[in-house]
Amino acid sequence: MIPVQDYAAIFADARDVHTQALERLEHGDIRDAAEKAWCATKRATDALILARTGEEPPTTAITSNELDALSRRDPDVKTLVGRYYSRISQLHGACFYNGICNSETPRRIRETADYIGDAQRLASS
Repeated sequence: MIPVQDYAAIFADARDVHTQALERLEHGDIRDAAEKAWCATKRATDALILARTGEEPPTTAITSNELDALSRRDPDVKTLVGRYYSRISQLHGACFYNGICNSETPRRIRETADYIGDAQRLASS
């Protein structure tokens, strides 16, 4: 079993980065807020994967593949999959890289806290 502090530290990092995202959103920098919310999502997903598999994914592609694999083994993890891909596509890709943010972007940024909490709950189950 992975020591709780190993993946707990990654969850703490995810929460810290999400706090930064909310601060950037409050200051009107939606693109930076979107990227920070995506980073928080990725860190939370990495922590879940570490808790469940014993290995932290080294790249985003591996994180995506491992999340998909976890969701096939555990139906509860499926609740994260759509939310994860929504954030990688809309927050990271569309808003941050392409500057195409929409009316759903602030909601996705804020609701990243729920994603982190759900991933942390799943890591402990």
